[in-house]
This record gives sequence, structure tokens and C-alpha cells, in this order.
Amino acid sequence: QKDEREAMRLYKLAADQGHAKAQCELGWGYQYGTGVRKDEREAVRLYKLAADQGAGAQCNLGVCYDNGTGVQKDEREAVRLYKLAADQGLGNALYNLGWCYDRGTGVQKDEREAVRLYKLAADQGNAQAQAYVGCCYERGIRVQKDDREAVRLYKLAAKQGHAQAQYNLGVRYQNGREAVRLYKLAADQGLGNALYNLGWCYDRGTGVQKDEREAVRLYKLAAKQGHAQAQYNLGVRIKEDAEAQAYVGCCYERGIRVQKDDREAVRLYKLAAKQGHAQAQYNLGVRYQNGKGVRKDEREAVRLYKLAAAQGHANAQCDLGVHYDDGTGVEQDKREAVRLYKLAADQGNANAQFNLGRCYELGTGVEKDQREALRLYKLAADQGLAAAQFYLGWCYEHGTGVEQDEREAVRLYKLAADQGNAQARKNLRRCG
Repeated sequence: QKDEREAMRLYKLAADQGHAKAQCELGWGYQYGTGVRKDEREAVRLYKLAADQGAGAQCNLGVCYDNGTGVQKDEREAVRLYKLAADQGLGNALYNLGWCYDRGTGVQKDEREAVRLYKLAADQGNAQAQAYVGCCYERGIRVQKDDREAVRLYKLAAKQGHAQAQYNLGVRYQNGREAVRLYKLAADQGLGNALYNLGWCYDRGTGVQKDEREAVRLYKLAAKQGHAQAQYNLGVRIKEDAEAQAYVGCCYERGIRVQKDDREAVRLYKLAAKQGHAQAQYNLGVRYQNGKGVRKDEREAVRLYKLAAAQGHANAQCDLGVHYDDGTGVEQDKREAVRLYKLAADQGNANAQFNLGRCYELGTGVEKDQREALRLYKLAADQGLAAAQFYLGWCYEHGTGVEQDEREAVRLYKLAADQGNAQARKNLRRCG
């Protein structure tokens, strides 16, 4: 049976007789409070005794000098000790020394030397080095890109329980069963990305049986670590979008599998929005605009729409355009409204296409152009926007900018009327 206290008692007996390995192990116990009361200064004393006889103690003592643990911080001394241990082929020392060259701490920065040392450490079985060099090969950082070598190194590190390597390897398996297995291993160690990806797999039933409650649990764990997408998924608003319903974030909005909580949805949106998540910024803006879960504040809505719009979010560009068009929450600027509508319309946003069409029809913020208005109405109508179908129908009924065609007008009025457009119903009765 494992007994850390007894182990430390025995290490102490051997250490008192000058046994270097025992001194090193006992120092480790004092450094981390394992089986003995934590005492970092005592750890340093023991490492110094053992350093003349072993690479492990040299490396551990180097870490203490590197971090200022139990001794005054001295990065140059840390490098000296790492070199002594590295020259003996110790993987941890090779990795730590590579880190120093990589960052230029205690030694002149030398990225080539850092990579060389990382590779040596990886060859010695150091999991951190294997994971890091694997990432270099995956992304082509300082080495020629080599996906096979990346996978090989990730596998070596993953077998040793390296969470990031397990996650990176899981991503390679593209959310299949093996990916789920690896995500679980990394998630059990609390890795935020792994918690999120595993939650996503449970959410979608990808590589594992669908379990939305488990997905919510994992999203929450990831969200607590500041994972923006997990925060968004927990706070996302949904209406009738089946794909969006798969995201468990709708739970707080609709009370699905968790108690409905608009304030919690807003809280999570805020966390994700602060990290620059465009969809969260937009959704939070909508809440401020409508006063749902938060006090109504159109200026704050405009501020958030601007952040999302700057990232190319089409809905945010369109809604921000509406604010400039109407002068709500911001000084009215018809030209700016047109600019924003154009950005969103070019991305296929139907509301923006319709709004821009109205600007061209009326000549607001842009030179009047009935043909361009009709073109935009058609684009929006083809996407099923009732308002665009109605206006386009009106144009065909009256021959405005297009050849008069009552049949086409009736067809478009019917489409709009079926979506509840009252004016289209009225015109349809007149045409009928």
C-alpha cells in the first residue's frame, strides 16, 4: 500500500548517510509537500548536496533557481545547472534548457539551439518536449512541416499522459471514437479545450452516444476556465434553428435540461464577448437592444454591434446599419447605414439586402436607383424574406422599375402573406 510518509522517512535515513538519490527524492518531497511538511529551503539544501553526484538534483536545483523557489531567483545559475544535467542526457534538463534558449532567459536567445535541445529531450522521452516538437512539426514552426512526425510525437507524449498531446492527437482523429477517448483522457486532467471538444461530441452524438446533459456539464467546466466558445454555447439564444438547438447553450435561454436563466445567459455572453467572440458580442447587443436579461441600453447595443461588425459579423453589420439609419443609440448617419448594409448584403444577409434596396429606392444615403433596389429585393425575396417579397410584389403589380406582371405580383404576395405579412394579405385580396 502506498505510504508517502514512510517513503520520506526512509529517504531521510539514506539521505543522512549521503545517498545522493535519496537526497534528491527527499528534496522533491520537501519542495512539493509530499509525505512531509513543505519546506522549499530544505529542498534546495538537499538538492545542493546531491547536485555534485546526479543530473536529477542538478535539474531540480536549476528549476528552483529558475523560479526563485527556496532560493533567490538566478536565471544564469539555472542555465548552468541545466547544462550540467543536459550534458548527461537528462530529458527534463534538455527541455528546460531549450526553454531558456527559446525565451532568452539566463542565456542569449537562440531559437535554433532551442529546437535542437527540444528534439534531444523528445528523443529521451520527455513528454513536454515531444508535445512541443510535435506542435512544431504540425504547424511548420522552425522545422519543415511534417504531419506524420507530428502524430508520432503526439502519440509518444499522449501515452505518458500529456494532456495537450492527447488533445492535439484527438483533433487529428476528427471527432471519431478515438478522438473521444483521447479527449476524455485530457479532459480528466482539466484541459479546457478537451472539455469543450468532448462536450461538443456528446452534444452532437459524434463518436459517442448523444448525451446533452453530459455536454452541458462539460461546457460548464470549460466555461469556468474562460473557454469563449463554451461560454457562448452555454449562453446562445435559439428560436427554431434545429442546429442551434444542438448547442446546449440554449439551455439557459429556454430552460432546456437546466432551469431557465436569462441573467446567466447574459453573464456567459459577457465573458465570451470580452474575449472577442463576435457571435457573443452580437447576441449580447441584441439583449441590450431588447432589454432581455439586462437593462435596455441602445448605446451599449451599438457598442457591441460595432465590435462584432468589425469582425465581419453580417447580422451585427445589418443591425448596426439600422441604428445609424434611425439614429437610435448613435447619431443618425444615412451614408454609414448604407455602408454597413452593403457589407452585410455582400455576405448574403437578406435583411441587409432588403434595407439596402429601400435605400436605393428612396435615395437615402445613396443615389436613387430603382433597378438596383429591385435587384436587392429579388435577392432578399429569394431567401424568403417576407418584407422583400411584399415590396417586390408591389413593384410587379404597379410596373415600377419592372414590366407589370400581376401573376408574379400575386405569387409574391402569397409568399409574404403565408409568413403573416398583413399588407401582403390586404393586397392579395385586392388583386383577387
